[in-house]
This record gives sequence, structure tokens and C-alpha cells, in this order.
Amino acid sequence: MEPLKEARNRVEGSSSSDNSNGRTSGGGRRSPTNCLIKPPVKKNTIPIDLKLHNDIRAVERARFAHQVAEKRRLIKQYKMERERQQKLEEQEEIKRLRKELIPKAQLMPYFDRPFVPRKSEKQPTVPREPKFCIPRHKTIRCCRRSCNDMSGPSQLQHLPSSVEKTEALYKNRGLQ
Repeated sequence: MEPLKEARNRVEGSSSSDNSNGRTSGGGRRSPTNCLIKPPVKKNTIPIDLKLHNDIRAVERARFAHQVAEKRRLIKQYKMERERQQKLEEQEEIKRLRKELIPKAQLMPYFDRPFVPRKSEKQPTVPREPKFCIPRHKTIRCCRRSCNDMSGPSQLQHLPSSVEKTEALYKNRGLQ
């Protein structure tokens, strides 16, 4: 409301000053520029900063990438420190072993008493003859039917086994 009152006061003030000068235009009418009431002037609008989700996400992602890089750097530094400690421990171990494992001279053997082996108290082994026969339960039994035997009752043909063959060889040579 105040801007309206100010505009009316201006118009009224300007009309009184015009009358005092004795200027009236066209039969006492006011000039068209003086009669218009100007609307109150609005303040300029201030734009609000837009916060896009992409911008927020980019900031969060940058922060996360920084944390990951920091973590990797710490892990790398920890590994290097651990390797350095391990090398130092190995070097200390090597130094300790070198001190302990100094070669020492061995005592000279006594050559004034000659070595005489003693007779063994065990009985000598008794040799046994080798067994050339294979037990019956370990032999392969080979049985065949001939074509002629198919019509009649089943008759098994007996083929000589390897045991019988070896026994026959020994008998022929006169070894048994």
C-alpha cells in the first residue's frame, strides 16, 4: 500500500506545482503523462541455485574415489612396511645362523688300535627252493565248448593249465 500512496502524492504534488506556475493545458486539463499512475516497481527476482542430482552424485563419487585412493595408498604402504620388516627379520636370522654354524674341527680318529669286526650273533638265513607252481585258486580256468558238443549234453573240455605245463616240462627234463 505504501508505494500506492507515494505515487498519489507525486501526482498530487506535481499538479499543484503546475497550477502554481499558471500552466494549464487545453481548458484546464492535466497532461496525459501526469495522470497515469505508475504501478509499484517490483524487486528483481533472484534466481535460486539449482542443485541437480548429477552434481550431487558427482561430488559424492569424487569423495568416494578419494577415499578408495587413500585406502589403496595405505594398503600399499602397509605392504611395503611389512616386506621391509620381513627382510630385516630374514637378515637377522641369517646373521644368527652364520654365527651358530661356524665350522669346527672334528677330533682325529685313533689309528693306534686297528678296527676288528666282530662276528654276528644272528643265525644265517636258510635258503628255500623257489616255488614254480601257482596255487590253484590263482590260476585262470579256461573252458571252451566245441561246436560238436553243442547238440549233446554240455561237456567241458579240459585244457592244461600253466601249472600242469610247468610240471610236465620239469618231468621231461628230469628236474623233479
